[in-house]
Amino acid sequence: MPTVAVDKEDLYQRLGKVYTTEEFDHLCFEFGIELDDDTTAEVEEAARNGQPTERPQLKIEIPANRYDLLCIEGIARALRVFLQKDKTPAYRLVFPTGGEANLLTATIAPETAQVRPFFACAILRNVKFTPRSYASFIDLQDKLHQNICRRRQLVAIGTHDLDTLKPPFRYEARAPKNIKFMPLNKTKEYTAEELMTSEKHLAKYLPIIRDSPVYPIIYDSQERVLSMPPIINSEHSKITLDTKNIFVDVTATDETKLNIVVNMVATMFSEYAADQYTIEPVRVVYPSGKSVIYPDISSRHTTARVSYINGCTGLSLKAEEIGTLLQRMSLIAHPSPIDPDNLLVEIPCTRPDIFHECDIMEDAAIGYGFNNLPKTFPATGTVAQPLAVSKLSDLVRREWAMAGWVEVLPLILCSHDENFGWLNRVDDNKTAVKLANPKTAEYQVIRTSLLPGLLKTIRENRKHPLPVKIFEASDVAFKDPALERQARNVRHAGAVWCNKTAGFEVVCGLLDRIMAMLEVPRILASDKKAKHGYYLLENEDPTFFPGRAAKILYRLKGNPPFSSSQMSQSPLTDTQHPTGPAFVTSPTGAEATKPSTFDNLKSTLSSVLPSIGSSLPKDLDIGVIGILHPSVLEKFEINFPCSALEFTLEPFMQEITPVWADES
Repeated sequence: MPTVAVDKEDLYQRLGKVYTTEEFDHLCFEFGIELDDDTTAEVEEAARNGQPTERPQLKIEIPANRYDLLCIEGIARALRVFLQKDKTPAYRLVFPTGGEANLLTATIAPETAQVRPFFACAILRNVKFTPRSYASFIDLQDKLHQNICRRRQLVAIGTHDLDTLKPPFRYEARAPKNIKFMPLNKTKEYTAEELMTSEKHLAKYLPIIRDSPVYPIIYDSQERVLSMPPIINSEHSKITLDTKNIFVDVTATDETKLNIVVNMVATMFSEYAADQYTIEPVRVVYPSGKSVIYPDISSRHTTARVSYINGCTGLSLKAEEIGTLLQRMSLIAHPSPIDPDNLLVEIPCTRPDIFHECDIMEDAAIGYGFNNLPKTFPATGTVAQPLAVSKLSDLVRREWAMAGWVEVLPLILCSHDENFGWLNRVDDNKTAVKLANPKTAEYQVIRTSLLPGLLKTIRENRKHPLPVKIFEASDVAFKDPALERQARNVRHAGAVWCNKTAGFEVVCGLLDRIMAMLEVPRILASDKKAKHGYYLLENEDPTFFPGRAAKILYRLKGNPPFSSSQMSQSPLTDTQHPTGPAFVTSPTGAEATKPSTFDNLKSTLSSVLPSIGSSLPKDLDIGVIGILHPSVLEKFEINFPCSALEFTLEPFMQEITPVWADES
C-alpha cells in the first residue's frame, strides 16, 4: 500500500487537536488506514547529537485505491469529516466572467491518437502557496504518477503558471525533430531527439514514447511549449511559490483514469484558492468536433439496501442512522421516499473507489466502528476439512521432516534458463506457462519442476555444513489446452541431498519411506502379477549423470484406465523423457528404451484382440530419481555431488469423506 509522509504538527493543526502517538494510531485504525511510523524520536535524537534535522513526520499507509488520501490535504479533510468536525466539502465549478462562452479552450489534434489520445484540463484561481503546501502539491503529483498513473504510462500530469501563458491551447503530436523547447530547470533549448539521449534522470520515462513516430506536445497561442507529456514540462511555465493561477493538464491512454487524476489534483488543492473548493473548467475540443468541459466533478448517484447493510454487519439500524454513518465517510445518503429499504447515496468525485453496494456497506461498518460490531455465532454451521491433495502433502512434509530433512519454500516463478537450459532440458513451447511481460529475467516462467528452486536454495546456503538435505511439496504448472484457463497445477514432492558423496542410496531410502507411509509396496518391474506397487526403471535423462538415473513407475490398484489429462503429471514432459509418453508398459527386456519382441507381439495382438491388449498392466510414470549431472551442478554453482528425487503426488490422492456424510 502507498505510504504518505505528512508533517506531524501541520496535520494536528488541521485536525484541531494534538494527539499522542497511541491516540493517533487508534484514530487511523478506526478510519481504515495505518500509522506506519512517527519520526519524532528520531528527530529529537538527531537534534541532541547536533545533526541537522527536519520537522517530525507521520508516515501513514493508505489503501491503494484511496487516491484522495495521497496528500496531507486529503487525509486531514477526510479525518475531519470522520470526526464530524466538518461536512463533506461541496466542490464547485466556477465559470469566468461572461459565463461558459468565455471558457479557456484546448484543442486536440488528430495525430495524438497515435500516442496519447485523451486530454483534460483544469484551472485553480488565486491560489496562495506556502513552502509546505507547495511541496505537498508536487508530492501529490509524484504519488499519483507512481500509483494510478503507473509511472506515467497510463496518465501524465503537468502543472503550469497560467499567467505566463496565453490561451487558447493546442494539444498536438509532432515528429521529434520538429519539437524544440527549454525543459524544466534547463537554460537552453533542446529538440525532442536530444532529450531522448541526453537526460539521464528521465531515463525511466523515455521508453513510454521513444518508439512512437510522433511525440505529444502542448502549445499556447504564441507557440510556447507547456510540456511534452509524459516526459517533462517546460521551464517557461514553471510553477513557483509566487504562482497565483495554475493550469493543470492531464494526458492519458485511459479515459477513466484521466478523469480520476484531473479530479484529484483539482479538488485536493482547491482549498488553497481564494474562493475555497472552486475550480475553473476548461473546454476541450476533440478532433471529431466534440466539445467536453473538464473537470467533471459531478457526484455519482446509486442506491444501497438497508437490509443488505444490516445483514452484512449484524446491525439493526434505520435508514437515517446508516445515512449518518456514511456521512462520516464523505458520502451523502438519504432514505428513498419510495422504498424504505433503499438508501439514495451520493458519491463525490473524490471517492472513485466506490463501485458497488458492498463498498457502501464497508464504509457504513467503518463509520460504526468494526470493534463495535456485535459478535454473534453464524446462522449456519459449517465444518472445514482439508483438500485431499493438501492432506497428502501434509503427510509427506511430516514424514520427511521427521526423517531429518528440512523443508524449503522457493518461489513458483523462475527464469527460463533455470527451468530448462540449466537442467539440460529442451523447451517444447507446449509445457511451461510463460509470463508475457516479465519485469526481470529471474521471473519468466512458472516452474514445471521443483528442482530449480531446490538447487537455488542449496546455492544460496553453500556455507552451511554438509550434508544439506532439503525437500519441498508444492505445486508446479503445465499448459493444458483442454481446460478453460489453459493451464493446471500439479502437486509435486521433491528432495535434494548434497554431500561429499552423491548419496543416491539416501534419496532412495527417502522414497521408500514415503511409499511405505502411503502403503505402496515395492515390486519388481518384471512382476506382471503384482496389482499394486512401485518400482524403479533405469532411464537416460540429461538432467542426471549417465547410468545413474531411473524413472519411478506406479501401478495402481485394480489397474484402472487413465485419462489423457493424467498422462502429463510426471515431473518430466514427453519431450524430456527419452521414452516418450508418461505412461509406459512394463518392459520385459533389459533395454527400456527399445521395443522388445514381447512389445511388438503385444502391439500386434492388441490391434486384433483389444481385450487382450487392455488387460496388460499399465504403469504410471510419476517421477525421476538419480544423481544430478555435473553440468547441472556447475550452472547452479554447486561444488558437491547431489542426488535428487521428484515425483507427482496426485495419483496417491484418496477421496475424503465429508465429515457431515452418513457413514452408515
